[in-house]
Amino acid sequence: MADVTAKDVQRLRQMTGAGMLDCKKALEESGGDIEEAAKQLRLKGLAGAAKRDDREASEGAVAAVRSGDAAAVVELRCETDFVAKSAEFVALADELAALVAAKGEDAVSELNDEVDRLRATLKENISVGRVRRLQAKSGQVVDTYLHQQSGRGVNAVAVVIDGGSEELAHDIAVHIAFSKPSYLNRDEVPADEVAAERATLTEITRNEGKPEAAMEKIVEGRMNGWFKERVLLEQSYVRDEKQTIAGMLGSACIVSFAQVVIGA
Repeated sequence: MADVTAKDVQRLRQMTGAGMLDCKKALEESGGDIEEAAKQLRLKGLAGAAKRDDREASEGAVAAVRSGDAAAVVELRCETDFVAKSAEFVALADELAALVAAKGEDAVSELNDEVDRLRATLKENISVGRVRRLQAKSGQVVDTYLHQQSGRGVNAVAVVIDGGSEELAHDIAVHIAFSKPSYLNRDEVPADEVAAERATLTEITRNEGKPEAAMEKIVEGRMNGWFKERVLLEQSYVRDEKQTIAGMLGSACIVSFAQVVIGA
């Protein structure tokens, strides 16, 4: 068997776009001949993935997995919904999420070759997208929610709450899935975004001919509406719009949340 170096494997991978293990095996079988190894990879349909890198991957599947006191949401991207709904694609998304929940966000690299193999098999630009892992501390609860369409996850949420039940955490996760907040509280909203929106609303209000004396109050009311669209704690609960998320929490509090939506 030929003595295959890491440099040779990397060179063949750059040439063909095939996975690392496939490149190593092809080099061993070809006696270290890179050109022959590349030819064998092409014949097996494992080459050519690199050419797909520039194609837009706007479809995909997301997965949400809870493991003990941790939860993960992971996005696996592809080009078409046909591939996104395939059993092997969805299974890989689930496997990635389970791995992240158990080991951490960097663990996705352990399945790089499986991603490469799927790219070659399904002949699309497939890659791992957004990855988030949340960890609950003592006294905290973590839960997830996954909204599915046609057998694949399209909207994945994980949330950690302190001083509440799993049922409450799940209700919050479901709310987040449908309301899609960007921030937990006002303090998280970047100051420049707030200033820009306030300036815009002030100009709109002035152009409407509102009295200058009432300007500040009107703008403040509109800013409150703007925050309500973006800030989780200020949103009306989707199942009871008479109460806010902050109100339904009672003595509990939301520590953190993560959401991944296909196409967002």
